[in-house]
Order: sequence, then C-alpha cells, then structure tokens
Amino acid sequence: MQKKPSSFVTSIVIVSRYIPVWIAIIFLLLVILALAPSTLSRTSFSAVLPLTTFLAIASLGQMLVIMTGGIDLSVPSVMTLAAFITVGVGSGSDDKLGQAILTALAFSCLVGFVNGFLVSALKLNALIVTLAVGQVLRGAVLEYASGVANEADVPDRLSNWATDQFLGISYFFWVGLVVTVILAILLRFTAVGRRFQAVGANPHAAWVAGIRMNLYVLFAYVAASFLYGVSGILLAGFIRSPTLGLGTPYLLAPIAAVVIGGASLTGGLANVPSTYAAAFFLTLLNQMLRVMGLSTALQFVAFGLAIVAGMIISGDRIISFVENLLQYVIDPLQGGDDAGHPLQDTQGENLALRN
Repeated sequence: MQKKPSSFVTSIVIVSRYIPVWIAIIFLLLVILALAPSTLSRTSFSAVLPLTTFLAIASLGQMLVIMTGGIDLSVPSVMTLAAFITVGVGSGSDDKLGQAILTALAFSCLVGFVNGFLVSALKLNALIVTLAVGQVLRGAVLEYASGVANEADVPDRLSNWATDQFLGISYFFWVGLVVTVILAILLRFTAVGRRFQAVGANPHAAWVAGIRMNLYVLFAYVAASFLYGVSGILLAGFIRSPTLGLGTPYLLAPIAAVVIGGASLTGGLANVPSTYAAAFFLTLLNQMLRVMGLSTALQFVAFGLAIVAGMIISGDRIISFVENLLQYVIDPLQGGDDAGHPLQDTQGENLALRN
C-alpha cells in the first residue's frame, strides 16, 4: 500500500517548478554585469519595465488558457485589434479615450467568448480555433485600418502615460503590476480561482466535485482576451501610431514566458508572479542582446536558444528531477518500497476536492 506524501514534501515539489525562472534572472543579471553593464543603467532599465508590462499582461492571459490545457494563437490579432480600435474610436481626442478603451476591451472580450465557446461547447481543438479566429481578426483589422486616418495617433492622455512617472517608473509598469496582483489574488484566494485551477489540474476530479468545467474554460478565454486587449491598448499608447505588425512579436513570447514561469503545456497549476518574472527575464534578455550590438540574425538565434534552455529546465522537467531526488531521500525514511511517489496527488484530486 502506498503512503501519501506529506504536505511538506508536496509543497516542495509544487514550489520547485517555479524556482528556475528566478535563478535564471539572477544568472542573467550577472551576465549583464559582465558583458553589457549599460543595460542596467537607469535609462535602459526604465525602458525595460514598460516593455515587460506589455509581454507580462499578454503572458498572464496566455497563462489562463494554458492552465485549461489549451494554447491561444489569436494573441497578436487581439492586441492589434485593440490598438487600432483605440486609435479609430479615440480619434486623437482625450474626451473619447474612455469610450475608445471600453470599445477595444469589449471587442477583445467578444473574441475571447468566440474562442471559448468553440473550444468548451463544441469541443474543437484550441490551437486550430484560435489560429483560425486570429486569421479572421487579421483580415478584419486590415479592413478597419484602411478606414483609419493615416498616421493617426492615440489620445495624448494615453501616450503621456508612457512618459509620465511615479516613483521614477513609467505609469505603464504600475498598471501591469496592479493587473498582476489582482489576478494573483483572484486565483489564490477566491473560491472561483481555486476551482478554475482545479479544472486544469484534474478535470475528472473537478467534474466529480461538481465544478462546471465548460463555464470555467469559457471564462479563461474571455479573461485572456481581455488581458490581450489591455496589453494592446497600452502598447498603442507607447508607440502612439500602431502598425499592423504591432502584435506579431507576441505570438510565441507569451507561451515561452508561461512555460519558463513553471506552467505545464498540458494544463494545471501555474504561478502569476513566476509568469511575470519570466516576462521580465525575456524582455531583459532581449534588451541585453540589443545593447551588445549583435546583428538581428544573432539576436534571433540567441533569444531562441535562451527560450529553449529555459523551457528545458522549467516546469515538468524540474518537477521530475525534484520528485526523483525526494524519492531517494524519503524512501529509506519510510521503509523503502512502501514509500509513495512524492508528486502523487499534488496537482489533482486534492486541489479540486478542497473546494
């Protein structure tokens, strides 16, 4: 008969999946100090934080989808759509900024609802659905952009947030921080958040516990698209005049940030602070490569290799390493063959049935 792992062991195994990204940040900072110390200058660092915000918010949206076992490929299109709606509805007028933001977020949520309905109700493949919806959006944005005045800018009040500072840091950073904290609280300390985590961690246990799984999957896509819209609006304010390629860099980077942050692509638990940290890591890495003066080709190569390395040492792989290590330590203490598997039941039924 197998013994259940202690709560202490379970905690170690779960937390271990989120540690590598913090180690990676420390290592990257040491490399920067040695190779490109100017990256850590006040000016350069101030530029990194707003860029981190755009990727972090988009990554948090992607994280919600990945927690349900899906992947959202409509991120770039939603961000671009939100940016152009902000420009088109705002018409450069501060008086219309509120209307522009609400309209952009409403359309973003509508896209998320379509994605979520097709995935949860019709049981279609998330990759195919979001890819197709993204293509439809891309065409819609092309058509809509043709009706927006050339070189149209976002309202000044929004663009000023990119340069205005609080405690020496751009307002955009604080917006991203507030979004991150709110999402972390919702997932960690509310019944809805814990049930949502249970849906991805162990769908069968969630179903047994009476959790309405389709509703939570639908919620994930709507909330994710809302966050993509927020990121697109902020990015539009940052660059003032959005282009059709605005969202392109955010197709794969959010997925990488979520996985480097410790989440599993098969669904289940994820960590908001670690996902934000992974977004910071990727943004800082990209900034370092630029400061070092590498060619664009070498930047792509180095950035890609870093992402692969980060994914290798994060998430399920680090879990496997830690559980095997703990098994060697715990087996002799518990009597050898009787010992339970340290990871057994850490993500599944316990999480669902606690709620």
